[in-house]
Amino acid sequence: MQNIQHYLSALRLSGMGKTLELRANEARSNQLDPIEFLELILQDEMHVRNQRLIERRNRSATFRDQKTLESFDFSFNPTIQRKAIYELATGRFLDSQQDILFIGPSGVGKSHLVQAIGQSLIKQGKTVLYRSIFDIVHELLQDDLFDKHERIMGKYLKCDLLIIDDMGIKQLPPKSGEYLFEIIMRRYETKSTMMTSNRPIEDWGKLIGDVPAATAILDRFLHHAIIFKIKGRSYRMKDRILTGETLCEDSLPSSLSC
Repeated sequence: MQNIQHYLSALRLSGMGKTLELRANEARSNQLDPIEFLELILQDEMHVRNQRLIERRNRSATFRDQKTLESFDFSFNPTIQRKAIYELATGRFLDSQQDILFIGPSGVGKSHLVQAIGQSLIKQGKTVLYRSIFDIVHELLQDDLFDKHERIMGKYLKCDLLIIDDMGIKQLPPKSGEYLFEIIMRRYETKSTMMTSNRPIEDWGKLIGDVPAATAILDRFLHHAIIFKIKGRSYRMKDRILTGETLCEDSLPSSLSC
């Protein structure tokens, strides 16, 4: 057994190595033939490798938070359709290269939902990249050389799903529209993109600072897009609302009162 463990370690078959003794005892107890025993330890190896792949893809996705659909409180905001969200988590929209847009005020759960959907898709073998619009623009504004630009742009183009969060929080710096348009144009009808925004699409020209670029972006992005408009109160204020706290108690100086 020790020699076999050495061989498995040398071949980097750690999944088989971890369960070898257990599976050998199981094979003896249940009188399994060699093929059945081999199938069991191969399944163990595949399980370990799949888990490692999921962990690597989760790290590469650069999620801000580790969110799940199970931890999302759908009861707090009935305008969010649970069935439609879980349908997105199946990843079928990726097959038709559809884009997804979540629009709604801050705090209603847009970022939670897109990250949870992204993590569900990673478990299904998809590649996902999550970035805020500011991270994308900042990174692309740093490079001037063509080869570096293509290398950075490449990671935004090759993933199965690109999630762009926080569109509309504040106005973007100059040239942002050019970079965002390039990403949307080059992913158009080849890969899916998911975005969140707390501002209506009519305001995107002002946010980007380039009305023609904003028009071109929306023309392509909305062509095959599914739009989710979320209304309601901020989820972050739920506990305060439930306990009867008022916003001014925390936000105003002690010298002022409501």
